[in-house]
Amino acid sequence: MPPKPKYTKEEIALTALQIIKEEGVAALTARSLGAKLGVSARPIFTAYQNMDDVKQAARMIAMKEFETYASDFAGYTPAFKRVGMLMVSYAVNEPEMFKLLFMQEHKENRSFDDTMSDLGNMVNVCVRLIETDYQLSEDEAKTLFQQMWVHAYGLGVMCAMKVCDFSEEEISEMLGQTFAGFIMMLKSGKKDMCGMQPAKDFNGSINDIPYLK
Repeated sequence: MPPKPKYTKEEIALTALQIIKEEGVAALTARSLGAKLGVSARPIFTAYQNMDDVKQAARMIAMKEFETYASDFAGYTPAFKRVGMLMVSYAVNEPEMFKLLFMQEHKENRSFDDTMSDLGNMVNVCVRLIETDYQLSEDEAKTLFQQMWVHAYGLGVMCAMKVCDFSEEEISEMLGQTFAGFIMMLKSGKKDMCGMQPAKDFNGSINDIPYLK
């Protein structure tokens, strides 16, 4: 019989996640992981085919941690804004985890729906919250979620990369202003009129732009 593995797949993935938290995604190598475990690379590749598989296993654990972190919105009004605040807060407090979850290059192009599916049940929970709190249709709620996700994601990237150091008050104000703008647009019924026109095709004044009236 082959010898019993010294570490389980989960133990290896948890150790990989610890390296990422402490030193960053780039620090996760077969050598660093083996050193952390106190073994050679052989047991790692007995459990996993390659380091990409190890990183993906670590990412799945990190995503579960993030879902727990971002679920702390009960009792807050508006609840959906709290979700956005938690996402940016996660980027501030756990920048390497944010990079692992949301800033990894993919080998092939993915659709926005593919990206949303990575968030698991969080999308459905947020869409239901928006529908209930703001009396929007499901399609409108999904549109609002997607737009706010892009905005919160951008703030998160800036914080994780230390491009800007926003205070909690500044983050709250920016998310609130963007959210209010999208709500007004959806309530106006002019969502389909918000496409941007190239400057060369626009000869009127700012008052001629329907969604700014």
